[in-house]
Amino acid sequence: MQFRRERSRPRRVLDAARAAPARGLDVARAAPARGRELRKAAGQLDIPWARSWPAGVVRESFLRLVLDPVMDYYAARRATGRERLDGLRGPVILVANHASHLDTPVILSALPRRLRKRTVVAAAADYFYRNRVVASLVSLIFNTVPVDRRPGGGTAKNGGHLDSLLDQGWNLLLYPEGTRRAREGVSGQLRRGAAVLAANHHLTIVPIRVTGTAEAMPPGRFWPRRRRDRPMSRRHRIEVSFGEPITANGDADAVMESVRNFFQNGSPSPYRSPYRKRSTAGTRN
Repeated sequence: MQFRRERSRPRRVLDAARAAPARGLDVARAAPARGRELRKAAGQLDIPWARSWPAGVVRESFLRLVLDPVMDYYAARRATGRERLDGLRGPVILVANHASHLDTPVILSALPRRLRKRTVVAAAADYFYRNRVVASLVSLIFNTVPVDRRPGGGTAKNGGHLDSLLDQGWNLLLYPEGTRRAREGVSGQLRRGAAVLAANHHLTIVPIRVTGTAEAMPPGRFWPRRRRDRPMSRRHRIEVSFGEPITANGDADAVMESVRNFFQNGSPSPYRSPYRKRSTAGTRN
């Protein structure tokens, strides 16, 4: 006798979202309903306790005591453009190119603490939230929130969990490409969700360009690697560049085009590293 394995709750929620559009509806009528179902499904996978004060203490300690030393072993990191964040008060929407699972810890480490401790990271529900244990760990360590990567999965202002978090004052880190790109500097199609959210909530967008992470930890790897082509230093060079804040308006395409231009041709900025020597006057935030 064969027993059918029962699907986990996260898997059932995702499967239900995929089947959301009602049969017989035309595309124009089905799309809004499907978007609402996708946002509802992602919200049900959320792990709110990861945003509690005790979880924040654990997360900050893990970043400082574990992740930072590990990343320092594999990469020489630097950050530019941090002065562009000095006058910002949250919430803001951070949008970054995406080439590696290293992007998130590298970006979080580069943020001033006052912004980092109030930043949630949009994570693919179909990748990180299929297993409850994995979802809990990722949520605790990186303060992630689930989003559906398909069109309509989290951008319209209709009471979705991303809207609620922004209304509560959380900053949001989004990867508008939707997935990792093996080639840095070559942006994939940028989705308009960040611009739509920013316009709906009257928020500022901060573009972030990350380079070097794809070589240190390319797609398909679950742990960084050191360089083998340099005898003196085997650490990769990783740089996080913060762009000028962008005021969102009604033209989402124009906003995302400005983001794309920064990803590909961002202007240089003075070097201010938040890494390692965090107690210096220029980096204590």
